[in-house]
Amino acid sequence: MLASKLYAPTLREVPADADVVSQQLMLRAGFIRKTASGLYSFLPLGWRSIKKIEAIVREEMDRANAQEIMMPILQPAEIWKDSGRWKAYGAEMMRIHDRHENEYCLGPTHEEMITTLVKNEINSYRQLPVNLYQIQSKFRDERRPRYGLMRSREFIMKDAYSFDIDEKGLDESYKSMYDAYMNIFNRCGLTFRPVEADSGAIGGSGTHEFMAIADAGEADIVYCTACDYAANIEIGKPGIMKQDEEAYKNLETVDTPHASTIEAVADMLNLPLEKTIKAVVFSIDGKVVLAIVRGDHEVNEIAVQHAVLGTVEPEMATPEELEKVGLTAGFISPVGLHQSDDFAIVVDESVMETYNVCGGANKKDAHYININPKRDFDVDDIIIAPIRLITDDDVCPCCGGTLEHAKGIEVGQVFKLGTKYSEALQATFLDQNGRPNPMVMGCYGIGVSRTLAAAIEQYHDENGIIWPRAIAPFETVIVPINAKDSVLMEASQRIYDSLQQADVDVLLDDRKDRAGVKFKDADLIGYPLRITVSKSTVERDEVEIQIRKSGETITCAIDMVTSKVTELLQNL
Repeated sequence: MLASKLYAPTLREVPADADVVSQQLMLRAGFIRKTASGLYSFLPLGWRSIKKIEAIVREEMDRANAQEIMMPILQPAEIWKDSGRWKAYGAEMMRIHDRHENEYCLGPTHEEMITTLVKNEINSYRQLPVNLYQIQSKFRDERRPRYGLMRSREFIMKDAYSFDIDEKGLDESYKSMYDAYMNIFNRCGLTFRPVEADSGAIGGSGTHEFMAIADAGEADIVYCTACDYAANIEIGKPGIMKQDEEAYKNLETVDTPHASTIEAVADMLNLPLEKTIKAVVFSIDGKVVLAIVRGDHEVNEIAVQHAVLGTVEPEMATPEELEKVGLTAGFISPVGLHQSDDFAIVVDESVMETYNVCGGANKKDAHYININPKRDFDVDDIIIAPIRLITDDDVCPCCGGTLEHAKGIEVGQVFKLGTKYSEALQATFLDQNGRPNPMVMGCYGIGVSRTLAAAIEQYHDENGIIWPRAIAPFETVIVPINAKDSVLMEASQRIYDSLQQADVDVLLDDRKDRAGVKFKDADLIGYPLRITVSKSTVERDEVEIQIRKSGETITCAIDMVTSKVTELLQNL
């Protein structure tokens, strides 16, 4: 490819609305352009990298005996209603009507569609197992599209679905996909960890997320330094923190004017945060849910959802919802409160091991001191569950080792679905005895476009992107210092032809721009290798090869460039 023919409009300034490094660099390097909030067009450089990621995914999926198909993006509402997810999926689902007022959605995922497809074709155990996958755009109406390709409303995803006759078969399919994902992300050059995770709206009995470690990641993960334990913090298993036992003191009410946060109350009353309890109020499935943790802990929303058997992700309760159940924002505790059909109280296990703590008095500008939960809460009328997030003081739940925290970008997830969808949609097969059984399913997703962003978050410097070789738009760029010099261009063309014959993915920068412009673009775009052809080097029958990752420059005879480039690329 010649750079003079390449559509790659670069930008010198950082776009004002670009939140993270990957978004900034993809815009500056001419990989993507923003169409609207959460919607992006891929330009040639970006699309070349996307296609390379897709090629790796296809090779590993095919190697694992998965077969590629393509299903409609537009999905009828009926199959989602049959599975029970039409309403449960929530506001992220993009719903539309056709001219006949039939309901559809733009596919956020394809469990219903694939189950409906397979149930009409498979009827015998002899046809199982089977694993089908596709690579296509998915649509989710994100509340806050941000971070470029990391949280967009349209994104490219690989989704696969396995069908087995029993749980043993599912375990084998799951392990096969897990191993394939390890290969895919290793080949893409990512630094990542598979972690235990929550299955969310997908459902199922077990799941792992594949997290690319990056400061820009939206997910918090914990991992043990002594064993293989790693988990999304949403499902991390916190232990019960016990306070030293104290004699119960009398419950008292104190005035706390304008102190509506637990930090303000603790300062006003000169209390450490661990001697306070705080309340967070959610709306889950139309029910107001009061969650209580220690003042020095944070609420785990997913744990609260599980504690009340919620089907949709929690949202913060509105002032109207608080008023409906008689709660006063900023001054809430379970003392004197009782659950009802539209109100639930969930208390963290560690709160139940506190003594003489401070919490809301359930009226404005007032708090209780000397709350003793085992005495002052109606323990038969509340839910007690581990609903706090893991902290630095927790230890590994598997071996007792030290836990470390990190930020992660979710680039893939594998799920054991079991019979959740096959039972709802009557996807059955006849076993060896002629009896119908529901197919046992798994599903497996990879965010292809998110993987692109994650790689940039991990590999960049102040000058631009530093691509892993496998997913770079071009592996090598040839930069003649002066494209008007016929001698330099002849040498550059000879090198270009030789590299192409050796199947090196190479770009010749034949633009008439100054050398400094070309060098800046090469660093910004992030080609793994840059070959500089100058008058001084050509006179010595040599060129300079620079490795983008290390900055190392190597002098090489022109006749040896192809073998040297091939050698260097094998080590990148």
